[in-house]
Amino acid sequence: MKNVWIGIRALFACLSLLLGCMFYSAHRNLLKTHRMKVKSSTKVDSQLTVFFISDVHRRRIPTKLLDKVQTRSSSVDLVIIGGDVAEKGVPLKRVKSNVEKLSILGPVYYVWGNNDREIGESNIREIIEGVGGTILDNESVRIPTHPDWILSGADDPSSGNTNLQKAVSFDHEYMHQLIAVHNPSLFNKLLQISRPELLLGGHTHGGQIRFGPFGMQPRGEFKDEKEHAQLISNGFGTTLIPLRFGAPPETHLIKIEYKKRSETSRHA
Repeated sequence: MKNVWIGIRALFACLSLLLGCMFYSAHRNLLKTHRMKVKSSTKVDSQLTVFFISDVHRRRIPTKLLDKVQTRSSSVDLVIIGGDVAEKGVPLKRVKSNVEKLSILGPVYYVWGNNDREIGESNIREIIEGVGGTILDNESVRIPTHPDWILSGADDPSSGNTNLQKAVSFDHEYMHQLIAVHNPSLFNKLLQISRPELLLGGHTHGGQIRFGPFGMQPRGEFKDEKEHAQLISNGFGTTLIPLRFGAPPETHLIKIEYKKRSETSRHA
């Protein structure tokens, strides 16, 4: 009987240690830096810098994360929030504070996630617009500091409002395109109707809890392929339980090198 109790205590200690590690992992503030070069560029003379964060959910944006970004880049052209900046039960004050902190880094652009409307669509709109941000409701906008580029964003499929063709359409000339959506399941459909240099998504949390290669979703990754690059992020927060294992939270600083041109003719 004594050995049984020793075994139970050892098991409890191991489980406590594992839970502690999972809780710690879920609250890390990782910033990954990715570099890519637009393939059509014969001579690089400009750089577009993007900060991407998705799936904040219940977490608070810490000042030390902003400090990391500002240390690695003197300026950020775009802050893209890739959906799920909130979920049911998250105080509006926290969401507002998070968005205001992110806006310190640069102009905010936002796409809807599958959980955001749980705190009220009008509340999200008010918070984003309160920092002068842009909500990409199935639309494309020109990037002011890099006029050769447009940024396209589509609503989440859970809303029933997704219109990919409208999202990637733009009435004026441009050279290069970024596309941001919450759910990367849209990537293949988007590639059938557009030619973006970079696709951005989140939603999967990288499986959130995974053991080696085994998880409910694939681990997030950045892939620079022949015709385009794509990033699927593990996301910053958690859902259901505040634990992670094998899929640490992450944010992303993407530096895109390209040749700036005075006249644009591609993508009519």
